[in-house]
Amino acid sequence: MTTTLRRPDVTAGSASSEAARRRGRRPVGGRTGSVALWVYAIAALIPLMLMVANSFRTTSSLYSDPLGAPWPLKLDSYAKAWTEGRFGEYFTNSLLVTVGAVALSTTVSTMAAYGLARSRSRLLTMLESVFISGLMLPIHLAILPIFYLLDGFGLVDSRLGLMLVYAAAGVPFSIFVLTTFFRQLPPELEEAARIDGANSWQMFVRIMVPMVRPAVATVVVFRFVPIWNDFLFPLVLLRTREKYTVPVGLTTFFGEYATDWSSLFAGLVIATVPLIILFLVATKQIVAGLTAGMSK
Repeated sequence: MTTTLRRPDVTAGSASSEAARRRGRRPVGGRTGSVALWVYAIAALIPLMLMVANSFRTTSSLYSDPLGAPWPLKLDSYAKAWTEGRFGEYFTNSLLVTVGAVALSTTVSTMAAYGLARSRSRLLTMLESVFISGLMLPIHLAILPIFYLLDGFGLVDSRLGLMLVYAAAGVPFSIFVLTTFFRQLPPELEEAARIDGANSWQMFVRIMVPMVRPAVATVVVFRFVPIWNDFLFPLVLLRTREKYTVPVGLTTFFGEYATDWSSLFAGLVIATVPLIILFLVATKQIVAGLTAGMSK
């Protein structure tokens, strides 16, 4: 009887140990970076938490105990800011202008970006360069020509005029982002859709747009935030207080209620809530849109 001795699989053992070492190895600065990010997040959240907490207190308690706990909760400041401070009107105006501008800009830019991404014409290539060149000029530098243009059309002191300005200002950035995403989609998808009998509109709406949804969400968020926070255009283009947006109304509110700190904090919370909700809802899509193409 003969006995066969087998050599241990050194290669497999070394590979497994190497994989274990790689899993346990931290990148350079990983722990320090995590600690720094947590410290920054806490430091950034402290003012926000103080603003929310102080909005549920009375002004007298803020003067007597500035860092006290908001208990019992008081909602009088929110009612006062919403009615007497006219934040209901400001909030509605901002919502109409911002949502309308973002919807119009995103719709037009998505269709234009798809056409530019799939076209091989030199003329459309030059047109794309014209669109992208709009990123080099800040829109606020053209406020005087814009004012005269809207005045000629009778759109000064109009929420529609303000919405059109914001929509036009967002087209270059939106086309720049969406064109890049459309070019990453394989043309075989369109060929298969045409074989199945889909026309151009059905192919665009049902196949191409859902595939660039992260990019669309990124464009929506990156356009919603600056429009909601913009102060200069509403200040110049709007004249009646009933049409003011939140930033302009907030400055007016600060002037009238300079000593009512509880109501001021409530107004700031009202102005901030839509942005927080937007980021919470669209975080997953934003991350997917920003990291697309970074991994193989």
